[in-house]
Amino acid sequence: DTVGRLASSLQGLGIKPGDRVAAYMPNMIETAVAMLAATSIGAIWSSCATDIGPSAVIDRFGQIEPKVLFCSDGYFYKGKPFSSLPNLAEVVKGIPALKKVVVASYLSGSEPLVATILGRTGRTCKGEMPDISYIPNAVYWNDFLSKEKALEIQFEQLPFDHPLYIMFSSGTTGKPKCLVQGAGGILINQLKELIIHTDLRREDVHFFITTCSWMMWNWMLTSLATGNTLILYDGNPNYPDIGAMWRLVQDEKVTMFGTSASYINFIKGEGLKPGKDYDLSALREIWQTGSVLSADGFEYIYREVKEDLHFNSSSGGTDINGCFCTGSPIQPVYAGELQGPALGMKIKAYDEKGRTTVDREGELVCEAPAPSMPLYFWNDPDGKKYHDAYFNVYPNVWRHGDYVMCHSDTGGIVFFGRSDAVLKPSGVRIGTAEIYNQVERLEEVADSLAIGQTWQDDQRIILFVKLSKGHTFTEDLKNRIKKTLRENASPRHMPAKILEVPDIPYTMNMKKVESAVTNIIHGKPVLNRDALKNPESLDYYENLKEELRK
Repeated sequence: DTVGRLASSLQGLGIKPGDRVAAYMPNMIETAVAMLAATSIGAIWSSCATDIGPSAVIDRFGQIEPKVLFCSDGYFYKGKPFSSLPNLAEVVKGIPALKKVVVASYLSGSEPLVATILGRTGRTCKGEMPDISYIPNAVYWNDFLSKEKALEIQFEQLPFDHPLYIMFSSGTTGKPKCLVQGAGGILINQLKELIIHTDLRREDVHFFITTCSWMMWNWMLTSLATGNTLILYDGNPNYPDIGAMWRLVQDEKVTMFGTSASYINFIKGEGLKPGKDYDLSALREIWQTGSVLSADGFEYIYREVKEDLHFNSSSGGTDINGCFCTGSPIQPVYAGELQGPALGMKIKAYDEKGRTTVDREGELVCEAPAPSMPLYFWNDPDGKKYHDAYFNVYPNVWRHGDYVMCHSDTGGIVFFGRSDAVLKPSGVRIGTAEIYNQVERLEEVADSLAIGQTWQDDQRIILFVKLSKGHTFTEDLKNRIKKTLRENASPRHMPAKILEVPDIPYTMNMKKVESAVTNIIHGKPVLNRDALKNPESLDYYENLKEELRK
């Protein structure tokens, strides 16, 4: 009912197919409703989470010139309320194309939508509605929403390749690229992944730890097409304690839980034993993506969470809003391996000369078109940006930028990290994940980051480690890290220096940002810090430049 009413309001404003509608919002029900309403009338949807700084939002939305911006009055993090309105005012000032700014209540004001639907008050920070008079064209959600009842949603009948989403690259090396993706291709590709690879059914209860800046939010929303029950979660997954997500799985009888490698590594480092402490009888699948998870991480899931679930480790990208490699519910899971190519994805590993390689590391490529490839890049009339992003290395073959190995015996694929982050000490190519997989098995290490530093006409490996709670950085730990890498990987994997850091930088879609730290260490600027999930983490690396001149 609310989707129909909101769609009517957008049409009343003059929004038509092809117009852009954007959201600067938490992962709340109004965000889902706004996306469904906008796309039902043929508008093109884009979203950013409220924890992104205003300059990064303008870098994204300013390029696509939305006519309507949905936002909230604030958000919660670790139990504390934060107002979004000062940042919102900056964003609106930077996007003159906006005709209407619709502010949903989260921190204050009238009953929020979730409370109206559920018939109870879902949030506790009620109060007077905030002043939005200083924000041009701003209106409260409830004032914008049509007062008509029982409206039937009038779905616009549009071509298969009508634009549905504009997604954005991470923006860590420049202004984010705007990837335009088609409705038919996205729907077919994501339903393939949800129904066949994930085995999601109408009776399932599903939630994903994600924000509206990550493609997993779009993927998660498409699961409504399976008829499943969807839970939206916003905020820190470890608040008020590290068991928060597992209580949610237990209490709501979640059957499919989606998360990232960084979350799994964190709870593993904290010694959490979810299978022992919570009733996970309903849980039958964990879906993991974001960055590479070690074989030890796989084993932790089966040992400490549940031994008879399907652990579905997947990898793809915002570029295709889906997976190149993913799980299969009818095939075995091998620790550290993604089970195989996603259906319809003609993927291979290529060596430096563009030849297919098996049982050897190489570049991930896709040799045939896929349904959810971008239709085009926004503001790229001759297609040059699109071509240069994917097709400028192997002619007519999509090069994704991941370093992988395709196994002939299991059919599985191992990921070693981004190929632009590959280390080359003495000319030998080493994937960063080869180091992470060994180092993060040590209980003292919560997270790590490896970069290559230009040194004496060669390259040396610098390893940064974030320690688990209760552990200290000692010479003994450094020696054990080196020994672990030497014995389990090779002497070439051993870092020249190991340094303790308080945090590891991540993009909004939970990928480690080796490139930003590499730039800092080499005295180069880091562009668009606001595009990172935790940009403040880079400050510490700035102070290490002197140490790394030795």
